[in-house]
Amino acid sequence: MAVKVYRDAWGVPHLRADGAQELAYAQGRNAAADRAWQLEVERHRSQGTTASFLGAEAVSWDRFARRVRLDDTARRCMEALERENPGTAAWVRSYVGGVNDGLAEGAARAPEFAATGLLPGRWRPWTPMGVWLSAHILFAGFPAKLWRDAVARRLGPGWVGVFATDGPGTSGSNGWLVPAERTATGSAIVAGDPHRFVEAPGVYQQIRLACPEFDVVGLAVPGVPGIAHFGHAGHVAWAITNAMADYQDLYRERLRRTGPGGERVEALGPDGWRPAERRIETIEVAGGEPVAVEVIETERGPVIADGDEAAAWAGSGSHAPDATVRGFSAPDAFGALSLRHPSRAGAGLGFGVLPALLRARNVADIDRALDGWVEPVNVVLAADTAGGTLHRVAGTVPVRHPDNRTRVVPAWEPRYAWRARRGPMPRERVEGVAVMANQRGIAGPFGVEFAPPHRAERIRELLAERAVWSARDMAAVHRDTLLASAAPLLDLLARTGPGELGPDARRLRERLLGWDRRMDADSAGAAAFAAVRTATVRLLAEHPLLRPLADPPPAPEVLRPWLALLPRVGYALEHLLTTDRLPLADRAGAVRAAVEEVAARPTAPQGPPARWGDTHRLAPWQALPADPGEPWPALDGDHDCVLATSSVPGVTDLSTRASAARYVWDLARREDSAWVVPLGASGVPGDPHHRDQLPLWARCELVPVVTDWDELTEESAAPPVPSVPSADSDRGEK
Repeated sequence: MAVKVYRDAWGVPHLRADGAQELAYAQGRNAAADRAWQLEVERHRSQGTTASFLGAEAVSWDRFARRVRLDDTARRCMEALERENPGTAAWVRSYVGGVNDGLAEGAARAPEFAATGLLPGRWRPWTPMGVWLSAHILFAGFPAKLWRDAVARRLGPGWVGVFATDGPGTSGSNGWLVPAERTATGSAIVAGDPHRFVEAPGVYQQIRLACPEFDVVGLAVPGVPGIAHFGHAGHVAWAITNAMADYQDLYRERLRRTGPGGERVEALGPDGWRPAERRIETIEVAGGEPVAVEVIETERGPVIADGDEAAAWAGSGSHAPDATVRGFSAPDAFGALSLRHPSRAGAGLGFGVLPALLRARNVADIDRALDGWVEPVNVVLAADTAGGTLHRVAGTVPVRHPDNRTRVVPAWEPRYAWRARRGPMPRERVEGVAVMANQRGIAGPFGVEFAPPHRAERIRELLAERAVWSARDMAAVHRDTLLASAAPLLDLLARTGPGELGPDARRLRERLLGWDRRMDADSAGAAAFAAVRTATVRLLAEHPLLRPLADPPPAPEVLRPWLALLPRVGYALEHLLTTDRLPLADRAGAVRAAVEEVAARPTAPQGPPARWGDTHRLAPWQALPADPGEPWPALDGDHDCVLATSSVPGVTDLSTRASAARYVWDLARREDSAWVVPLGASGVPGDPHHRDQLPLWARCELVPVVTDWDELTEESAAPPVPSVPSADSDRGEK
């Protein structure tokens, strides 16, 4: 049968087919047409083969992907899906068939292929799962356990809480549900924005999927079938944020080599020395020599660091290996770190949830479907046209010793083994409004570090300002720029008497104390605050008490951002400016010195003072080096604003993390819903819809969700769907 492909005025694809299998094929083919370069980059990232066309700078990721066995985990998950849910497995295969049939055509439109010499490859049935794993393997922030371990050893356990804040790339998302009694239409509204590293092309694709069984608009992940996280099916709508749960564990391993040449490896576990899997893989490097990678997996999980990279943790903590531990007398033993997470341990990602979400008719359907979700662990909001609401946690969190959640634990001690999967996940009634913003709340029992409460509290405060809300009103919440986390620095500045400062610093002090605390792009006050904050972060990082953290311990390159002192001080600035572990005089002195430093900087003799947007600009991640002259917009907002456009205080004002999309789901009239993405619907440079939404996104404006087929433009040449998806020939291929 012929699939019909339509586009709205923003190039958003609306796909129509006679059945779910045909529609999955069409979604895959459309993704290949619009995002061929992005899809192939993601496939190679999941396989650990990006260096083959991106060069030596990509080796660190490829090494990590090989060691953590992303592609093999995806293959195992697909094999389990084939056994347990063959209908969903066939649906995934249909999607992959569409990708494979569309890649050549899509690659011909994408200039990046010619620029790198990359030829489009072939997707395997498990590749969508590999793409999902690659995007989320670092989402739970397990490297933070290495940081906490380093802080405890170098400064003492009491310092760990001072640095307790979200790690790189894990928070900033918002979501809120306004129930029927608080809206102008008498039906609920679900709104929010997922926060991720902004990528070009974007990590979410606006799409509509329609067949006789369902008709859903939402945000799809290119390379993955269905609409996992943000969707509106007409009768029901749903959205998520990161629950900040801890469900990944790092184990301190003791390994030894055996056999001729040491080609076999054994790992010390609770039952003594046991064989570990071992293999050597080769990373091909464009313009360089191949790199050999030793891949080892113990009964806990894949080894992600060994040798010098693991030495700092091999003997740390209260359970350090010594002569009293059976087996450590082996002269050829060496330390390592292994990672255990639910998808690898249980051979499942929860992909059976994806088609169930598409078919959902009410919140009860959403609720039942999400019982099968695995990772990442999310907080979910949903509402339906019958007045039903849902606020729950979804995902798999293992039952294990509390220490597993906070630090690296020894693999050989039985008490640190996983015992079971938790039962029903927490849920709450929606009363008044429900807000999710990565804060400690409904998911509190499952996490260690959460986002500061500022965004969640501010959203509640904003929603309390009106008795009745409409979908159109929601942009006012999205764009709020009040920075509550500025208070500790400004409070210390207020305690600094004017007489303690020079003339220029006194004037700067008065400006900052009179500033409205809004991080607007055109605000000189916001620029001045950011400059003082940067100087304060640097000065605190140089404090003698923190100096032991200045040299991070060796670690795989991919994990080093979690171990760098300056970003950690920037993220934890609120705590560091209020903790009594640093003398008050030193904290106040750092702020005073920062104000003096900023006030003494030369300024232009004419013209307006610097604005926040002069330095706070979008800097998205791109697989290929960006053109240094490429104009990216100035941004309102900051890390702890509702409008979370995150920089790294003390390092850079550029924003690499921001809203990867914004959405408003209106349950009364789906056509009154709205959305926007940072760039556009197309991933092809030169396409009219490549970056046409960027100006609106930067201004925090939304575009309408179109649901009337008569308002869409049908593409002239929608290809027919094969009766048997081409991916079927890959059945069982390893």
